[in-house]
Amino acid sequence: MDADEGMPGLVLPVDQRDHCLGPIAARHSLVEYGDYTSVHCRHVLGTVRELTRELGDELCFVFRNFPRPELNPVSRTAAEAAEAAGLQGKFWLMHDRLLTHQDELTATAIHEIARTLPVEMRDFDRDLSSGAAARRVDADIETAAEAGVGDVPTLFVNGVMHAGKYEFLPLLQALQGSGPEASREKPG
Repeated sequence: MDADEGMPGLVLPVDQRDHCLGPIAARHSLVEYGDYTSVHCRHVLGTVRELTRELGDELCFVFRNFPRPELNPVSRTAAEAAEAAGLQGKFWLMHDRLLTHQDELTATAIHEIARTLPVEMRDFDRDLSSGAAARRVDADIETAAEAGVGDVPTLFVNGVMHAGKYEFLPLLQALQGSGPEASREKPG
């Protein structure tokens, strides 16, 4: 029996609104609901890098925000900063830097990380203060709640919540052996 059988599915399929590594129409999808202050989410970053090297354009990886301010008050600030950078097309740069510098994250440090990116800081600050970034984070939190996400990281493999380990081999096997995308024929 598949470990993920009977698990909840995504309530919002991967689409153009998402931050995607790889093509949306890829054969396999991996969606992470994560928090930039979680050491487990930092671990998943390395696993995702391995999976994207292995699967290439056959994988679409998506990150959606699920900050846990009750565990770390700066988590919401980090999520909004990633979304503000994303409004300028720099989401993945900010995503990676937040995760790799998570031990140093404070509101000031997050702003300094943004300064190291090729973003227009006036626009970045405006998107934070206007609530544009916060609305995006709120939308992710809402879909997480609807999908039964309770902790981070929560991964959805080919649209189904993953109950297994978050290491490379178990995730690769789950991606290649489950869900409707796994049975799709490769494009010719």
